[in-house]
Formats: sequence, structure tokens, C-alpha cells
Amino acid sequence: MDLRKLFERLRKYNLKLNPAKCAFGAPAGKLLGFIVSKKGIEIDPVKIKAIRDMPVPKTQKDVKSFLGKINFIGRFIAQLTATCEPLFKLLKKNVPLHWNEECQQAFDKIKDYLLQPPVLVPPKLGRPLIMYLSVLDGAVGCVLGQHDDSGRKEQAIYYLSKKFTQYEANYSFIEKSCCALAWAAQKLRHYLLSHTTYLISRSDPLKYLLEKPMPTGRLAKWQMILSEFDIVFTSQKAVKGQAIADHLAENPKDDDYQPLHTYFPDEKVLFVDAVEDMSEQCPEWRLFFDGAANSFGVGIGAVLVSPEGRHYPGAAKLQFACTNNMVEYEACIFGLKMALEMEVKELIAFSDSDLLVHQTLKQWVIKDSKILPYHCNLLNLAKQFQSLEFRHLPRARNAFADALATLSSMIQYPDELGIEPIRIQLQDKPAHCWVIDKTSGKSPWYNDIKEFIKIGSYPPEASTNDKGFLRRMASKFFLNGEVLYKRTSDLNLLRCVDENEAQYMMKEVHSGVCGPHMNGHLLAKKIMRTGYFWLTMEHDCIDFVRRCIKCQMHGDVIRAPPTELHSMIAPWPCSMWGMDVIGTTDPPASNGHRFILVAIEYFTKWVEAESFKHVTKKVVANFLRDHIICRFGVPETLITDNAKNLNNDMVDGLCEQFKVRHRNSAIYRLQMNGALEEADWIKQRYEQLSLIDERRLNAICHGQCYQKRMARAYNKKVHLRTFEEGDKVLKRILPVQDEAKGKFAPNWQGPFIVKKVMEGNGDNEPSQRRLPVVRYREGPGGALWSWNPIRRTKPPCDCRRTYSVRIEDNLSGGG
Repeated sequence: MDLRKLFERLRKYNLKLNPAKCAFGAPAGKLLGFIVSKKGIEIDPVKIKAIRDMPVPKTQKDVKSFLGKINFIGRFIAQLTATCEPLFKLLKKNVPLHWNEECQQAFDKIKDYLLQPPVLVPPKLGRPLIMYLSVLDGAVGCVLGQHDDSGRKEQAIYYLSKKFTQYEANYSFIEKSCCALAWAAQKLRHYLLSHTTYLISRSDPLKYLLEKPMPTGRLAKWQMILSEFDIVFTSQKAVKGQAIADHLAENPKDDDYQPLHTYFPDEKVLFVDAVEDMSEQCPEWRLFFDGAANSFGVGIGAVLVSPEGRHYPGAAKLQFACTNNMVEYEACIFGLKMALEMEVKELIAFSDSDLLVHQTLKQWVIKDSKILPYHCNLLNLAKQFQSLEFRHLPRARNAFADALATLSSMIQYPDELGIEPIRIQLQDKPAHCWVIDKTSGKSPWYNDIKEFIKIGSYPPEASTNDKGFLRRMASKFFLNGEVLYKRTSDLNLLRCVDENEAQYMMKEVHSGVCGPHMNGHLLAKKIMRTGYFWLTMEHDCIDFVRRCIKCQMHGDVIRAPPTELHSMIAPWPCSMWGMDVIGTTDPPASNGHRFILVAIEYFTKWVEAESFKHVTKKVVANFLRDHIICRFGVPETLITDNAKNLNNDMVDGLCEQFKVRHRNSAIYRLQMNGALEEADWIKQRYEQLSLIDERRLNAICHGQCYQKRMARAYNKKVHLRTFEEGDKVLKRILPVQDEAKGKFAPNWQGPFIVKKVMEGNGDNEPSQRRLPVVRYREGPGGALWSWNPIRRTKPPCDCRRTYSVRIEDNLSGGG
């Protein structure tokens, strides 16, 4: 066993060892109840002695106790079921315990067998496995082995035997072989996945399964089980291993009483990798340092981390010989000097060296004379800090400093040349991606599969794993002349087509003469029912449907919000006002006024209102100046809807003059401006209480918490939709437009081209961006309208920002 790898694995998963239970350099030791030595895996002599010293069972409980001990080491005992069959009969219900001579012979035979138990050997990586499979009328035997270092001797790894069930015994001989191979592969899965396995048997079950044109039922199941293994059939040889397999087949283990689970679960380590301390938030400065001494040289590295999380790395190569402990002190002093140069007063130093940390904390005595000068220098530097604390951390959490030290120790630094700073970039995409892409030249995607089935050749660049995958993939295809077919589980053959044929079929089936414009999943299923197949069928069909212009015109209305919710907050009285128009009122007032212009203060809910005969942009500007600015002061924010009389040059000029931010509420969502809508008819008065300030603070805290919860719930439904100039978009046909054509009418019209993009809905502050607003003109000289939401047509463009969009041209000839 490699101790270095063992300790690295322990550090990786932050595991601790008990020194009282550890022994290094021992020729053998106990592991999971067995003895592991250079010879292999053996039974613990203590367990053998405990079984041999057991007295003759007198009760059924004693029999179960004896068989339970035998089950633990059952994988080492040959003919266990046949030998213990008289004892198994004693465990039947409603059968009195009768210990006869046959039971005594079985009891003594087990004890005698344990005098010389067999030795099993673990497999070695890089060498193929040998599986001997022997199938008889009622049972199957299997031996898994591997050649030793000399290559002339086969060593046993695992023994298996099984009795066929009543139904399996009626199979033909070749089907019994397939059943036995599938069962053995499942039991030995953790071995076969890591090695190439040579199968030695009287018949070839692999050829029978792979050449079956339409496997069904159990044959398809066995083929699916064996498809993940790299198994190669080899003709039978007269070897001792085959004789052992035949012997086990004649004396199989009975399934009525399971003496041992002969398979192991997949070995998986579940863990959550700890986050490095240097990436965590901390109010103090932190120092991570480490040293490295190897055959290339000696190097030290240190990383200073500020309270804001900014990293300041440093490294140096030492041109003199040092021990490992001296290197750690050099790295520590190097990091402390870096901190002093940056005028750091409070520092926490982290190191993976137990010796340095405990000696600095004066918990361990310094015995090495070479370390003493370093220790004195370190203490002198520590006095220059107001607060300096040393902490120990595992080596895995000090990876950054360790990497710097290792790099500086191994690099060859010439005296006359310089080395530029190393910049580490983040790449979120691999340099190459193993995906099925467009084929080059005239070769279709199935060319490699076709050539393998036809002449058994592999691609020139294929690796060993690629060849195994190609063999398993080819088992699902059938070649008839020059035409390749895909076999399905329902006994159908699908003709394989190339890219051009696939595009033609998707177009004809989806939008042809009888094309119903179905979705992508149904399109793929219909093409398969028609009798055609290609490898990326479902993905291509979904993408094709998404790009169909008619499907987009009649697509469902998008109800998901396009941007995240930004709550409107009024931090103090008269800081935020909302303004809206009520009307027309019928009958009009005595002075002929039919409209009411209302403004509400969001914090105190104070309402200002005045009636007008017509609400023009001049009326709105005068109302804003006289009733709000002159009476209550200049507000910080004004909220209105997207009406033209509330969004004009006079209002914008007034807001620009007094530095008032003008915001628009979400379009066709009147409840977003609900504070004003509720105040249109009801005016409430609030008493001025002596504790009004305290209640205001409580209301602010409650409102902010509620707004955060509401924003989190709202943002879960957000599907971001962004736009850029030149994009094609569709306009939703709103209910107010007189274009109803019944249930078959499209929900969208267009497409339109984006002519102008205004960031943040006309606002330059990203934190206050609203939903995208699309403006267009209907007819020459027509009025300017607005609508939302909008829908982008395919193919999409790459956009990274949220915009409002101005649209002036209709490609389809409409408004």
C-alpha cells in the first residue's frame, strides 16, 4: 500500500486516525474482518477458532448462530450449500430439532474445511480479467481470475455459483448461458467496469445476443445489462480454472438460504468539499503561507487577504539549502513583512505546519538550533502588530499558498531575465466539447457505425474506450445492403437519415400539406412512427419548432415577467408621489369638468386632486408644479403610468429642472400603481400621535421585509427577455384592439425590427429598471402607442442587458 496516497486521501476528506489503532510497515493486518497480506485476502484465524470451538447446537437458535458465523466467511467455502443442506432443514418452520448423524457429519466437515481455507487475490489495474463460465442443466458456475506478474499463473479473485430457478431451467442451453453471463456480470460489476474481461465458455452468448435481429423480453434485458461492460469472448481452454467452475456448477449454492451477498455496492464517497478559509468573509486581515522544498529547489508563498476579500499573493525562490521546518519559518516571516509593508495592524496567520503554530504559541519546546534564530526574528516582527494570532488549518485548505510555494521552488529563474506576473483567467467553457456536431464532407453521422458493422473497422483516432463504446452502440443497429437501420424495443426498424434528409422530413411533417404544427416532442415521435431516425432527433425537432414563424404567431401568451421586481420605496414623507387621471366621469360636473387629476404621497398616503375639462400636458405640468413642488417641496421620485399626457416633453422638462426622477409603472398591470388607484375615491385621515416616529420606523422595517419576500417570490417566475437593435420581435394583440377573429386568431402580430434601444426604460440607473416598453407607430403620421410584453422571433440574438425598445417598421406590412 502506498502510504503517501493514503495520507493524501485522509487529508483530502479531513479524516483523523487513532494512533492506538494504527500500525505502519506491518506485513499483514485486519481489514473489515479479514486478514490482508501480501499473499491476498484470508480468513481471520480468530474467527476460524471461534467456529471450530463451537459446541454441537442443541436448539434452533444455536443452529442459526452457527450458520450466521459461516455466512460471514461463506465466499471462502466451497460447496457450502451442499455441505450445510442437513443444517438448513433444521430451520424449517414447525419442524422439531432432530440432530442426527447426517447433521453431525456436515458440522464436522465445515470445521475440517476451515483448517486450510483458500486465499483470494485482489485484481490489479491495467491487466485484463479472465472469466470462466460453465453452464449445466440446473446450475451455473463462474470463476473470475487474473494472471500474476509472471503471466503464467492464474490467480482466483472471486467464486460464484447459482442454481437455476424453476423457470430458468426450461431455457435452451444458449439462453441459459446468456442468463448466467448477465447474472455474473451484475454480481461482479465493480470488477468488470474497470477491466477488459475475456470470457471463456463452451458457447458464445455475446454473439447470440448481438446478432439477434429483434431481441425482445429477457433477451433485450440481458443485452441492456451487458452493454456497459467490455467483454470479449475467447474459445474454451483446458485449464484448471474451468474444472473448478464445473465443480461449482455441480454443487451450487441454494437460493432458499442466502449464506453470503456475493456482490459489493458501488464504492462512492459522498462529501461536501469545504470552502477555503481565504474565500470566506472576515473582518480582519488574514495571511496564508506555506513552503516547499524538493529536488528542484526551495520556494515560499504567502497570500494576504483583506477584509473585503481582495487577495495579494507573493512568492520567492530561496537560493540556499533549507529544511522543511526552516522553509515554513521563511514563508511566515515573508508573509509578515508583506503585511507590515501594507500597514496591517491586526492579522490572523494560517499555516498547515503543526510545529510552527505550536512553537509560536509556546506550546512546544524548540530543540533544533537552526530554528531558534527564525523563532526570535518571528517574535520581533510579531511585536509590531497590535494583534497577531496563529491558527492551524488542514493542508487542503491552504492550497493557494502551497501552489505558490511549489511553483516558485520548481521554476528556473535566470538572473539576467525577468518573469512577468502570472494572470489566472476563468474559463466557463471547455476548449473542446465532445458533442455530436455537423458532419464534415459527405460522411453522415452514422458512418463509423456503418463501417464497423460492415467490415469491423474502427476510426483511426479512436481510443480503447471509444472502441468499446462503438461496439456497444453498433449492437443497436442493423445493416441491410447499404442502408442502416435502428432497432427499437418494439420490433421496428427505423431507417437512419443524414442531416439534409432530416431537415426535409421535419419541414414536411411539421408544416407540410397535412402538417398540424405539433410541438417538438410530438414531431420527433411522429417521424419515428413514420420509420426514420437520426441521433439528435428530439433536440433538432424542438429547435425546429421554436424557429417556426407560424408557431410563434399563434403561440401562447407569455405571462412570465421579463425582469426582476424592483420595489418602490418611500423612505420619508413627500419623497415619492404617484399621479394618475380619473375619467371620464358621466355626468360631468356643473362647470363641465369630466376628468380628475389625482396625486398621492406614498409614505403618508396624502392625496391631492383637482378636476379639469381636459387633461393636457400643460395641465399636468402646472398641477405638478403648483400642487406638489410648491406646496410640499421637490420630491425625489414621481410615478405615473404610460399615458401620453403624463409622459411628454413639458413634464420631462419640469422633472429635469427640479431633478425629479420620473418612473413609469408596469404596463397593463394597474395593481403595480395600486396605492394611487385605491386613493382615487377614498381619502383617509391619520391622527398625529405622539409616538408617530416609532410607528413609522416599525412600518418601514415591516415594509422592507415584505418587499424582499415579495421580490423573491416574484423573481422566481422571471424569464429574462432582452433586446438589441436589429432584433425581430412580435407584438401581442391586446384585447382592446378590434382584431378579434375567434379562437383561431393569432395572439401575436409582426414581425417588427428594433430601431432604437433605450437602456433602463429611459433611465440610466440599472437598479431602477422597469419592464421593457416597445413603442411603434401605426400608419404614416399615426399616434405613438405602447404595449408589453413583447416576444422575440427566432433565431435569437445574444443580449446581456434589459432594455426598452423603439419599433417603427413592420416587416409584414402592417402598422
